Amino acid sequence: MRTGRCVLFDMDGTLYESGIDFLGLRAELGLPRNGMPILTQLQSAPAETRRRGIERLHAVEAEGAEAARPMPGAQELLTWLRDRGVRCGLVTNNTRRSVETILARHPLPLDVVLTRDDGRTKPDPYLIREGMQRLGIPRSCTAVVGDTHLDAIAAHAAGVRRIHLVNPPAWMAEQIPNDVEVVLADDLHAVREQLAAWLDGAGPGS
Repeated sequence: MRTGRCVLFDMDGTLYESGIDFLGLRAELGLPRNGMPILTQLQSAPAETRRRGIERLHAVEAEGAEAARPMPGAQELLTWLRDRGVRCGLVTNNTRRSVETILARHPLPLDVVLTRDDGRTKPDPYLIREGMQRLGIPRSCTAVVGDTHLDAIAAHAAGVRRIHLVNPPAWMAEQIPNDVEVVLADDLHAVREQLAAWLDGAGPGS
């Protein structure tokens, strides 16, 4: 059994299902579907649009945190990883308040939790790099699991080459640059099988 590895997970749509309709929110706020995070788009919007949009985003995130539930297989996957000596982290563009609300109700065994309150958000690699640094694990021994192009781009920019995406929407998959290699999975049960091959030295990036 190999140790000295870590897996960094996204939150919404990966470890937890919050029911947030980000496409609907973009349409409501009049924001383009250009591949950038909603908050990034709002920060460059006119003052009134920015104020109204950020207020609405915070409200939607709070509602999502109240309604969030672990994705099928999330608890089993993290417990299985921890039993194998793999450290686990959560890296999300959501707020610290939302994360604390969710984890208080549905805790998962995590070694580090990073949110947008901790620094530059995905697709910037900062939070991924910070997660690896806090866990003391090099990029060559790190895997990232997410569900969007933002997770893939951030992980790749941080030097991580084992990137798993769970059912990314088609329009998001189209935003992934050609030089960013990802492993697609239907659900977290499939991710567990993929990670097993990695940990046993039989999969890509071993």
